[in-house]
Amino acid sequence: MAPIPSQKFDRLFPVWLRGFVRAREVGLVLVAVLVGAVSGLLVSGLSIASQFAHEVIFDLARGQHLSIAAGIDWRRVMGGPILGALALALLTFWAGKRFSGRMADAIEANALNGGRLSMGGSLYITVQTFISNACGSSVGLEAAYTQISSAVASLLGRGLAARRSDMRLLVGCGAAGAIAAAFGAPLAGAFYAFEVVLGAYSVGSLAPVAASAIAASLISKPIVGHDLLVAPGPMSPIHGAGFVHLLILAALMALVGIALMRGVAAFDGLFNRSRIPAAFRPVLGGVLVGAMALISPQVMGSGHGALQHNLLNALPLGLLVGLALLKCLASAVSLGSGYRGGLFFASLLIGSMLGRFYGEGMALWMDLSLSPGAAAVAGMAAFATGVLGSPITMTVLALEMTGDFDVTAACFLACAISSLIVRTGFGYSFATWRFHLRGETIRGPADIGWLRDLTVARLMRKDARTLPGDVAIEAARQIFPPGGERQFFLLDKNGRYAGTVLTADLHTTDETADAPVATLAQPDGALLFPRMTIREAIDTFEKTETDVLPVLDSAESGQVLGLLTEAHTLRRYGEELERRHQAIIRA
Repeated sequence: MAPIPSQKFDRLFPVWLRGFVRAREVGLVLVAVLVGAVSGLLVSGLSIASQFAHEVIFDLARGQHLSIAAGIDWRRVMGGPILGALALALLTFWAGKRFSGRMADAIEANALNGGRLSMGGSLYITVQTFISNACGSSVGLEAAYTQISSAVASLLGRGLAARRSDMRLLVGCGAAGAIAAAFGAPLAGAFYAFEVVLGAYSVGSLAPVAASAIAASLISKPIVGHDLLVAPGPMSPIHGAGFVHLLILAALMALVGIALMRGVAAFDGLFNRSRIPAAFRPVLGGVLVGAMALISPQVMGSGHGALQHNLLNALPLGLLVGLALLKCLASAVSLGSGYRGGLFFASLLIGSMLGRFYGEGMALWMDLSLSPGAAAVAGMAAFATGVLGSPITMTVLALEMTGDFDVTAACFLACAISSLIVRTGFGYSFATWRFHLRGETIRGPADIGWLRDLTVARLMRKDARTLPGDVAIEAARQIFPPGGERQFFLLDKNGRYAGTVLTADLHTTDETADAPVATLAQPDGALLFPRMTIREAIDTFEKTETDVLPVLDSAESGQVLGLLTEAHTLRRYGEELERRHQAIIRA
């Protein structure tokens, strides 16, 4: 389960300010603007620091992108990732235990903790991601951007005593600002928040998210510029058979995306089964990434320069597909070995190369009615949709990248097909796949934390009646007359739960009056324990087909703490559902 941050930052701001934000929608919008501005500054600072680190570690010219740098000394190519791995190991030894159990990203925080993020844990994740990217491993900084921006938004929300729904919204604003600042794409940033971090769009959330995304983009543009996304060569409108090829391309991108996500899990399993201590596994991963970088530097870092280079320059078809597969392998090795980062930009790079390969390769055999440039953009959007699970985000990113509505419509179709295939055949995006590998059951940012907060301990009655099982039936009838308790629980000679007896059975049984009451005990079924959630309790009632169940402190001790009825459980569940629905309607 996701960690719950301490309360030392809660209600830091004055009462009048907290009241203004809680009572007026415009107050929340103003906070969102502040979140966006801070996000823009944080993204700009991390971006500049990463570029500086690349220039120092790999001896690059000022402003030169790592992924297209030629002639880097092989010792730096091999040594950079290894150096970063050792830095990660030192960081883990120094601070790993301190932040253990406090690390959650924006999606997990919104799904389980109502938007509450640990600032210390988020800083730890951000530093890990920065080191991983700075040393040349094949991961992106986008994970660090969204982590620290969302954490700042969560911190502000806690200081303002924001409601649960507003906290989740502010975390979404932080993520929107991070992506908008990273790509200079406020529309893509806003829809990333809706699809990936909030899990839903509502009219009430539009203004804060949009304000944050626009503010972040405006702040970061004069600092770092926005040259990451460039339109490829000429793109003609798609018509006729071009749509058939578009569907084929989308399906291929979805399958390769699934393969990439499974590849990350496969390498993670391989490294886990090795005897190498977890802190030093990135060293081996760094050696492998460095070896691949000797073939081509495009596997290193996020791949910003490589995306621009590959879209603007003609490359041999064999080189295109080879680089795409090599980047997939490098990303899987990097994440599987323990480097921290994301696949956002790597997905754009891989998808654009595979899309261009398909467009130019098929054009040698037939008239596609699909230009290589349009195929590159559609492949980029479809592949990233499969990995990130955000079709609208990728569609509007294509629009902001090309300004071409015909190509954007084609990307929309490709993203929809890719999303359908991945959801049907795989069921996860990269973020939710990582949760699945950790044993979590969440599949998105939808707020299910309240289900886990409603535990049996909070729902149960503590006035459960008990009776030793060796008491005679006649004596039990005196203690539990008709019209009183509907049931009581039996205890063995050690005080452990030994069964349930219905009062009606007690007074209608054919057993002799001097027989022990234990002879009336119903067969033991599944039991309830304090830490079980309301959902687990409902499932237990359905399984046992009973109206009342005892709550035991543990299966080992068997001490009866209370009881829970199915009617009360279902009523509380319905009340909470209605409350969540009302919050959505008000939004």
